[in-house]
Amino acid sequence: MEIKVTVKQLGKKHPVLSEQKIEINYEDSHITLQHLLQLVVQQQVEAFNAQSFELEDEDYTKTPQDHYLNILTDTGKAGFGSIYNLKKADVDKAQENVIQAFEDGMFAVFYNDEQLEDLSQTIDLSLQSTFAFIRLTFLAGSYW
Repeated sequence: MEIKVTVKQLGKKHPVLSEQKIEINYEDSHITLQHLLQLVVQQQVEAFNAQSFELEDEDYTKTPQDHYLNILTDTGKAGFGSIYNLKKADVDKAQENVIQAFEDGMFAVFYNDEQLEDLSQTIDLSLQSTFAFIRLTFLAGSYW
């Protein structure tokens, strides 16, 4: 089944990632939030592990394309496609991490303009609305 996903960070005018379609391995029209999160993580881990890890014999300067500079200024993150950690991601560990992160309030999930707050909550995928994942940032500081 294909779902639409947008990832945002609070305080940003533009989404960190634009709306994208993700193919998950699920056919029913109703799903719990926990199962959905696990399927999205499974798809993302499989996509990451499918990337080729090529070691380069020599180090050379990589410059971004002109159209990429606007993305760098919007997100504040510069990346040039190099992967330095050659270990493959573990699907089971990643699925445990996403559930723990949701329970700890590290991100919020919205569907059809409604916040999903319970992992056992059932979602109707037949509405074909966009899921919004919003990463929450904690403020640093003290009262002293």
